[in-house]
Amino acid sequence: MITGVELTIVLRAALAALLGFIIGREREVIESTNRARAVALAAMTAAALVALTEAFYPDETARVVAGVVTGIGFLGAGAIMRSSIGEVQGLTTAASMWAMSAIGMAVGAGHELLGVLLALVVYVTAAITKWPVLTRLRQLREQRQAKVARSQTRQASPEDEASGSLPVEK
Repeated sequence: MITGVELTIVLRAALAALLGFIIGREREVIESTNRARAVALAAMTAAALVALTEAFYPDETARVVAGVVTGIGFLGAGAIMRSSIGEVQGLTTAASMWAMSAIGMAVGAGHELLGVLLALVVYVTAAITKWPVLTRLRQLREQRQAKVARSQTRQASPEDEASGSLPVEK
């Protein structure tokens, strides 16, 4: 038979896993190196470890939290890669894993509403550049910049190009 404490721990871990899955799914949609399951498992594990420790070993909570932070740092470092051209990739994914472990610890400690609100902040922060309105505004800005560049190119006369002089703006 499951006790009230055990049920509480399971529900907190499940909430953390759900929040982690939502954040991980956002990372997955933009073709990140990590997948939703990994972020969900990290958040769930952080929540379960903190909840278990607070319920059964309250004097050890600080050590467990330090261990969670260290473990997530190790996982995050594994998410950061350098591409063949030297570009660093995976920083946002590593940061989202880090954030979700903190959210998992908050949920595990009994601060469920705080965890939900923090997950919302993480989601908005990670996904804001992919929102359709912002994407459309960026496209319009790029189109305007391209139009300006084309008009400047057309303003240069063939004689100016042949002589090597730059056109004078009026």
